[in-house]
Amino acid sequence: MYTSNLIKVEDIYVRKEIKETHFVCDLGKCKGACCTMESEYGAPLLSDEIEKIKNILPIVMEYLPEKHKRTIELNGFFSEKDDQLMTNSFENKACVFVYYEKDIAKCAIEKAFNEGKVDFQKPLSCHLFPIRVSNFGGEILRYEKYEECTPALKLGAEKQITVEKFCKDALVRKYSNSWYSLLKTSK
Repeated sequence: MYTSNLIKVEDIYVRKEIKETHFVCDLGKCKGACCTMESEYGAPLLSDEIEKIKNILPIVMEYLPEKHKRTIELNGFFSEKDDQLMTNSFENKACVFVYYEKDIAKCAIEKAFNEGKVDFQKPLSCHLFPIRVSNFGGEILRYEKYEECTPALKLGAEKQITVEKFCKDALVRKYSNSWYSLLKTSK
């Protein structure tokens, strides 16, 4: 492991690119590409998120297009492959929880949360994006690069906001305010 490229915050390693790369989602340009990447599966899920989503599913379904509702009714909302839980996708093109505002893909779970109808915001992997968590005997946070996110790099540079700052709420959700404060001041 190249430790010169990593920062250790408590027991978590963080790749320096998270502190150095500018990033702010530009939905008007990417159209929610992270929710619609071509794949048999959607977002990674934690085991405790399955029950949370099951509990709110009737409310979340109200926001979904009919085709996505039918997919969930036929196949469920998640699958397990190689010991990894993931949301299912619709026609290998979008997470089953995608709905569209004009031509922008958005998350129905998050919409229900923002409207105060549920208390679960969205899967942590989605909230952390573009950060991905790898585990090599301990957690390592890395910036996941996607061509579709090129507009986010430009907007982040214009606004002088890094991945670390853009993902603050998600990092606090996963690790805590005190952990995030340590990350902020680490070099």
